[in-house]
Amino acid sequence: MENDSKELALSQLAKRVKELRHNKGVSQQNAYNDTGIHFARIEQGKRDVSYFTLVKICAYFRITLTEFFDF
Repeated sequence: MENDSKELALSQLAKRVKELRHNKGVSQQNAYNDTGIHFARIEQGKRDVSYFTLVKICAYFRITLTEFFDF
């Protein structure tokens, strides 16, 4: 059951990051160039991000952590 919960959480995270990136109109490569964050791995749901990475993602999209999780 724990693995299912983790997979669901990573899937939701992946979907949200991809949505934000698409809304900003940038490619994964441009987002990587701007932040040093490998968006492809996150968007595939294969990478669990650290708190600091999430903060950097929110700063890049100019949103708060609350706004990030408001989906």
